[in-house]
Amino acid sequence: MSFNPRMPTLSVPIQKPKNSVQLIKPFGPILAKTTMPQTLIDELNEFCDSTIARKSLNAELNAGPGLAGNVTQEIKLSKELLKNGAFLNFLSTSVQSWLGQATGKKTTEVNLLGSWIVRQFQHEYNPIHTHTGHISGVGYLKVPSDLGDYYQKGKSANNNGKIEFVHGSRNFLCSGSHLIKPQVGDFYLFPNYLFHTVYPFLSNEERRSVSFNAFIDDDLYNSAS
Repeated sequence: MSFNPRMPTLSVPIQKPKNSVQLIKPFGPILAKTTMPQTLIDELNEFCDSTIARKSLNAELNAGPGLAGNVTQEIKLSKELLKNGAFLNFLSTSVQSWLGQATGKKTTEVNLLGSWIVRQFQHEYNPIHTHTGHISGVGYLKVPSDLGDYYQKGKSANNNGKIEFVHGSRNFLCSGSHLIKPQVGDFYLFPNYLFHTVYPFLSNEERRSVSFNAFIDDDLYNSAS
């Protein structure tokens, strides 16, 4: 004798919606996307290019030993560049806007732990990892014009050179991950604990990004956790 635990169903006719629907996201982290001004992109690229021209990184600027990436080079932003204020001002206003919308509260502190540029080339990748601090972000300074095809042609998806954020597992109304194709100038903000990875690509061009970690005021961080 078989047993079906499902209750009898009632078919609901599909009609054109007449009422507005507000999306509510009480579960899972809230990310933010903004755009870096061209002047800031140029400043960060110029700093990176001038550092590369010196052909060697001293201990003060070499971020590689403390980071997860299997990439060509990871360069810390210098104190001189940070003192200029353009990047810090961009981070401050972006973080306040993001957290203000997400929590309805004002951010009173953004304390930078560190910021670095990632230089990634063909076949290199960043394994899945998290960051330190409370909040993090990544922005794109250079993106190859073509990230290459899959070895097997005709695949519907192509993840080459993309960044993927992972949280939880796939379920109904929850994909469990979010895949992003980098575009120059795009900047994403996310909580430090959010797992993410960057896939390798096929191109002779450089994929260049800038990242940061920071603390915010403890009261705000703890109230939203």
